Amino acid sequence: MKTDVLKKEQFYNSLLAGAKSVIKHKDTLNEINVFPVADGDTGSNLASLMHAILNESELSNTHKYQLSEIADRALEGARGNSGIIFAQYLNGMLIEMEKLGDEISIDAFIDVIEKAVPYAYEAVNEPVEGTMITLMREWSESLSRIKESVKDFTVMLSESIENLKESLRNTTNTLEVLSKNKVVDAGAKGFFHFIEGIMYYIKNGQMDELYDDSFDEKSIKNGDPHDSGEHEAWQDGQYRYCTEALISGEDLSAKAIKVAMHELGDSMVVAGNANKARLHIHTNEPQEVFYRLRDFGNIEQQKVDDMKKQYEVRNARKYDTVIVTDSIADLPQSYVDEYQIQQVPLLLTIEDSDYYDKLTITSDRFYQFMDELKVYPRSAQPNLKQMENFFSYLSTYYKNILVLSVSSKMSGTHNVFTQAAKKLDKNVRIEVIDSLQNSGAQGLLVMKAAELLDQGREFNEIVTDIKALRQKTRILVSVKTMKYMVRSGRVSKVTGLVGKIANLKPVISIDEHGEGIIFAKGLSVKMSTKKIFDHLKKVHTEQGIERYAIVHAKADDRVNEYTATAKAITGFDPVYTMDISTIVAMNAGIGTVAVAYITK
Repeated sequence: MKTDVLKKEQFYNSLLAGAKSVIKHKDTLNEINVFPVADGDTGSNLASLMHAILNESELSNTHKYQLSEIADRALEGARGNSGIIFAQYLNGMLIEMEKLGDEISIDAFIDVIEKAVPYAYEAVNEPVEGTMITLMREWSESLSRIKESVKDFTVMLSESIENLKESLRNTTNTLEVLSKNKVVDAGAKGFFHFIEGIMYYIKNGQMDELYDDSFDEKSIKNGDPHDSGEHEAWQDGQYRYCTEALISGEDLSAKAIKVAMHELGDSMVVAGNANKARLHIHTNEPQEVFYRLRDFGNIEQQKVDDMKKQYEVRNARKYDTVIVTDSIADLPQSYVDEYQIQQVPLLLTIEDSDYYDKLTITSDRFYQFMDELKVYPRSAQPNLKQMENFFSYLSTYYKNILVLSVSSKMSGTHNVFTQAAKKLDKNVRIEVIDSLQNSGAQGLLVMKAAELLDQGREFNEIVTDIKALRQKTRILVSVKTMKYMVRSGRVSKVTGLVGKIANLKPVISIDEHGEGIIFAKGLSVKMSTKKIFDHLKKVHTEQGIERYAIVHAKADDRVNEYTATAKAITGFDPVYTMDISTIVAMNAGIGTVAVAYITK
């Protein structure tokens, strides 16, 4: 039966069928993903977008088809370079489709498809042919050619699929990295399957049982491309962080967002409309990206993936055991990278937007506006479901997982780690240790665990040694002012007022149970500093300090004094000095300096 007119409801349902078709092929798309980086997540990213579309259809209490709602959900569910380009393509397609009546002719359908292509191209800062956008353009061109001789939707779509299949194969010859790995472009293949699903529904009126894949090659060659050893190794010159954000606002401009971000990285894609926009960019400065985005609107979602670590986990692991800690542990990035430590960022809420500690907000940037905030920031532990997924991901590649958390008395993070660990496959050993510490002291324990691992110590031995070292580890914090502790709720306003009147400059520490305590009180910064150094002398004389670190909150002048004095006492330099995490800085305040140590 000839089909020369398409009902809008048919088109709506065909989009849902296309979404299911993409989800069906998610794993294959992940396996062949080598461009723009071999991070193996194109299938997952496109599936996220497609699930968002399907969820929107399920949320509706009526059978009314809302094409504009699909566009919004696609934008919210989009992830990754391919996902955001795809979302913008759908956005353009549905904007144009909404202009039509309930019945769509072949000419009107082709016109919509043609007008959707520029939306995708304009979303990409530097369009690359041989990818998804090539198939979008060539499908439109194919439909325009076929319509001259065919006046039936099903026949036209069937012929266009054959042409699209050839376009997909040609991506291998267009990009060198695809040719080297003998694969087609993963994003382009995802688009191909989406159109397959659309065609299948229009032809058969079904979506739940899609036909067997007619293009079921995992690659142009046989076998798994990840076994070939041909994937590009991570190189230091590449941008490290795959960064994404969803923002809402008024009169948003994709062009203005691109201009604000253009020198921060590459692989930039901006999709959206006047009220909502999604950004994707590869950068070394995710914190700067989000700082600039604050000028455009409210940041509703954010994601930062460390592509270097992702590559190492899959292809360049140094050990069978992975060490995991949270962002409260103050440890230089050089150590984190050298020992392939996984550091989970805690959340910081600033002006109704959530930020990832040390990733999308750093201490130096936070200091610039922390005194101006009417509502003081608050912190939050990691999401339980995300941690379950994270541990499951690590368990795919590692035999053992060792987790060192911030003190359980100071944060619910330890409990989240513990609960997530219970969901892990029993074949993988995981140990969650309460460090009973925070900041530099926690960092020193993580450092020791990494060194023991590097020495080839057995997993159980490392666990035993680190648990014992907790009681040999301490941190002493000199707080310059109590106002930040009051604003963050660490001390009551009454206590803060008394401290202000008395000009108290307390030395904060942590007891053997992981509870925060006032270790000493001084009536001046000089006096509290002297109490810390007197303690260091006593400990080094009686027990011997094996190593120490100095951490601070924008207090470079005090760090120099602490470093010189501590070296005079111990006879050696600190293993590191560094700025503290944003969350610790939020509680301790600008000017804070701390000495953390482990005794012999």
